[in-house]
Amino acid sequence: MNISIKRILSFTISRTFLIDSIALGFILLMPALSHVIGIPLYFIEPMRIMLVIALILTSRYNAYIIAMVLPLFSFLVSGHPAPVKMLIIMSELILNVWLFIAFYKKTHNPFISMFTSVLLSKIFCYFMYWIVFSWAFVVDESQPIFLLMQLVVTMVLSAVVSIPALKRSISAMG
Repeated sequence: MNISIKRILSFTISRTFLIDSIALGFILLMPALSHVIGIPLYFIEPMRIMLVIALILTSRYNAYIIAMVLPLFSFLVSGHPAPVKMLIIMSELILNVWLFIAFYKKTHNPFISMFTSVLLSKIFCYFMYWIVFSWAFVVDESQPIFLLMQLVVTMVLSAVVSIPALKRSISAMG
């Protein structure tokens, strides 16, 4: 029995390390990849995608760590986002995880929980942009194509967390 517990813990730690390494690599390469292909890949919200992957494949604790580390890592390696915006994005992602877990505990519906948590965390983010920066900044940040991409990403992430095999790992989060 003791050996099987060690194997499970070893697998969990290895999987978490792998997911976190992929997330950091993804964020590290995103600016260069965007530049090379000429498409602003930040439109697909790479930090949120990696956050949701961490949430469904590792643990809620790791998801909170990812929510804090990815914006900081992006700032340290590329200088973007600016420090204040980095803190707002960090807060948005942390709120996203917290809201998802809270809604999931109440509804047991991963699609609704993810969709609602992303929507509310985005509203929080834009509200913070408005308070800290200006309404003009919010308007600039919410170009129609960007909002459309955010909606598509939100729908896709909400659908992904509803896949039966992933739903079991989400249910285990409790």
